[in-house]
Amino acid sequence: MIPISEITITDPVYKEKTEFNFIERFFIKMLNDKRDLAFIKLSGILFVTIIPFAVILFIPGLFHWWLIPIYYAINFGYFTGPFVLMLHLTSHRPLFKKEYGALNYVIPWVIGPFFGETPEAYFAHHLGMHHAEDNMPTDHSSTMKHQRDSFRSFLNYYFTFIIFGIYDLAVYLKGKKRDKIRTKFLLGEFSFWVMAIALMFFNPLASIFVFVIPVFVVRFLMMAGNWGQHAFIDRNDPKNNYTSAINCINSRYNKTCFNDGYHIVHHLKPAMHFLELPGEFLKNTDKYANENSIIFKKLDFFSVWFFLMFKRYDILAKNMVIVNPNITTQEQAIALLKERTRRIPV
Repeated sequence: MIPISEITITDPVYKEKTEFNFIERFFIKMLNDKRDLAFIKLSGILFVTIIPFAVILFIPGLFHWWLIPIYYAINFGYFTGPFVLMLHLTSHRPLFKKEYGALNYVIPWVIGPFFGETPEAYFAHHLGMHHAEDNMPTDHSSTMKHQRDSFRSFLNYYFTFIIFGIYDLAVYLKGKKRDKIRTKFLLGEFSFWVMAIALMFFNPLASIFVFVIPVFVVRFLMMAGNWGQHAFIDRNDPKNNYTSAINCINSRYNKTCFNDGYHIVHHLKPAMHFLELPGEFLKNTDKYANENSIIFKKLDFFSVWFFLMFKRYDILAKNMVIVNPNITTQEQAIALLKERTRRIPV
């Protein structure tokens, strides 16, 4: 436990750069924001690592079972987090300028399928529904009605999403008359599964391991992440972003996943550049204190989810940033956390 007044931010912030190599100069003129060169670098790495590896698995005679753990270790263990957050941020802030707009399809349509991200599904769910509803009951990924320290409740949450998620999102978008988003979402979903099934006739094992299984793994990870992001809700004010989401600061996760830990800030200002989030947080610490927000240091959303599943409130409390001066003991912090994870009838 550490008071918010004693926090020093170690997460990434923008450092002005004046010299660029020829590749950077080539892309800067195409980008909406030169600070997003990190996404060009990451995309380039994926084009020479994950995608060629996946292609090799499809070549007749080159698929071997021992390659799958290596492929998954690289994919899920190293690149999935940064990729999904790149997809997230470029959904909010298009990477390329309008005249190069076709290149904005590369991340969701070309790279995304190798990470279990069906084209357009992330955008449709996250911007078309989640941010519009802010975890309220009309958000089909809302955590409100669940007991948020229960693994059984989480499994219900996950399998409901897996079984009904596509249908629920399509119905929601139709009801909200977001027809363009809905059409692109259904086209992306249909195209992905047609491709995966067609490739099964060429190499069934490669298609299953490269495209099918990652969908279920990544959707599990995203639901666990969303659960952690919206696990501690003030039942008296569930629409308040300061108390329906959390911030995770000063974590390794923020360094590798583009400051994703600042989830309260992100819901308040969805279009803000990820390098500005730490500064925006520091400017408003008094507001976080007044609202009694939940903030953790050194943890990420997945560790928050993990500790909740095992009811390790002691570890969560130990890593809390104390914004309420009335909380002076670990027992008081645990009591607050337990209160915020209670199921909210909707």
